[in-house]
Amino acid sequence: MKRIALLGMPNTGKSTLFNRISGASARVGNWPGITVDLMSAKILLGGHIAELVDLPGLYDLHGFSDDEQVVRHFFANNTVDLVMIVLNSAQIDRQISLALQARALGLPAILLLNMRDEARRAGITINVEAMSKQLQMPVVLISAKYGESCPQALQVAAQNLDRQHASMSPEQIAALLQQDSSIEREMESIVKNAVQMPAQLTDQLTNKIDRVLLHPWFGLPLFFAAMYLLFQFIFAVGKPLQDGVAWLLAGLRTEALGPLLTGAPAWLQGLLLDGVFNGIGTVTAFVPIIVLFFIIMSIVEDSGYLSRAAFMMDALMAKMGLDGRGFVMMLMGFGCNVPALMGTRVMRSRNLRLLTMLVIPLSLCSARLQVFLFLTATLFTATQAPLVLFSLYLMSFLTIFLSALIFKGRYASNEPFILELPPYRFPTLQQIWLRGWHEVRHFLNRATKFIIIGVVLVWILTHVPGNVPPASQATLAGMIGSWLAPVLTPIGIDGQLAIALLFGFVAKEIVIGAFAVIYGLQGDALMHIIAQKLDWVQGMSFMLFTLIYTPCLSTIAVLKSESKSMAFTLLSIVWSLVLAWVISFIFYQSARALGF
Repeated sequence: MKRIALLGMPNTGKSTLFNRISGASARVGNWPGITVDLMSAKILLGGHIAELVDLPGLYDLHGFSDDEQVVRHFFANNTVDLVMIVLNSAQIDRQISLALQARALGLPAILLLNMRDEARRAGITINVEAMSKQLQMPVVLISAKYGESCPQALQVAAQNLDRQHASMSPEQIAALLQQDSSIEREMESIVKNAVQMPAQLTDQLTNKIDRVLLHPWFGLPLFFAAMYLLFQFIFAVGKPLQDGVAWLLAGLRTEALGPLLTGAPAWLQGLLLDGVFNGIGTVTAFVPIIVLFFIIMSIVEDSGYLSRAAFMMDALMAKMGLDGRGFVMMLMGFGCNVPALMGTRVMRSRNLRLLTMLVIPLSLCSARLQVFLFLTATLFTATQAPLVLFSLYLMSFLTIFLSALIFKGRYASNEPFILELPPYRFPTLQQIWLRGWHEVRHFLNRATKFIIIGVVLVWILTHVPGNVPPASQATLAGMIGSWLAPVLTPIGIDGQLAIALLFGFVAKEIVIGAFAVIYGLQGDALMHIIAQKLDWVQGMSFMLFTLIYTPCLSTIAVLKSESKSMAFTLLSIVWSLVLAWVISFIFYQSARALGF
């Protein structure tokens, strides 16, 4: 099998090209010589079956940041038949150095100049033949976003797959670090001979929008207002979809699964219907809202607005020992903490990475979002629910800022913040669809790995021993709840909620499934019983604790692998538990003291 490496600088559309080529077949795997997982996909290219590997975005093959080391180690330890170098056509004068560095490695390569549409709008023309001749490698102008010339690029890649090359050792790669000055001179020569650029690059639309969105006084309020309106939209559109999925699941249980299990033993019916089906079904009902959330966030992210949010937040983040990139990582954490933690590799300072990794798990991830969507819909009106959810996002930011202020002295860093603001873009329908599909598949993977096991264990704890009422004090769950009562009672969390929190440590999606198993209900019936047992103060305290307390096992595993420190991982776990209890305690006791 042939192996193709996709190499490029950040924000050049490399991931967009990877998604277009791989479709929905991408997977994550580990590779010899490196300590992190990379995305790859098997594709049919010409007469070859090839594995396409998406390498981390980087600016320099000769640097020593984590992402640069990952790429160098990959080339030093793995046979690569072709390197597809992706650069931004509109910034070719600053990015051509990466192609020269890759050529110096002695690997067969083709250069894909992406974003040809943006270069065209900026008045940039590139003589592909002249550049190809001087670089001694094929050059193709493409637009990964719109698919322009992508088939041609793949055809060129297929034609170059049979070239032979000699892998270089780490010592040889290190020797290449001495060639920087010659690469700089050759880069200037290539741009001079093959690229025509206007005296001044302008994008009037981008400039007009930035005058409003980057306003020194109104920029941040506009950003948070936009986020709030997005939450309102997600609730308004997602709630009917959620109700439709819940109705379908209820019909499936009543019309199909119930009659099918009529002759089965009572314990098996309870396990499969009240345990597995209720647990998985309750979580599944929230998938439409989660997918909608990711689709909306992908539009915001791909539009270039998040980069501007990082720019606006940098001055504030610097006061807390962080930078604008950390803010972007936190926003990524709203989707999932795991890729956000891995994204900190772009930071060269270890202290800055550690401080950013310490606060990312406090971001309100999509798994927690499922819990909050369920409880806000249960305990609050349709008018109140978006405000409550928005307040939880604000609390997420507050806990992040507080934690950073407390620990910035321990993880002090002076790394400068450099950010290039891309022009405003709008993702294509294919990009949006692929993002939504990846999130559905991610949910299904977690369902098979964690949620089914979690709800089965919750069912066992709430039904053993079998001669007592389910979920009562005499069951295993009741005993665990009684044991945790001295700690959780002061924050309004009873024994049944404690069991849900306990399994939320494995995966936060299990929390809703645990509710369904504990109460033996789903859908509207489950929401009704919870509304009877909890008032809004208890519900809010529970959500605050869920927001802040220990991240899921996947996040903890990535914290350990990325930090390479068990002491740091334990600090993250203990700090989040202590902070969650203190904030929930202050809220619950204050609300009760005020008569709520």
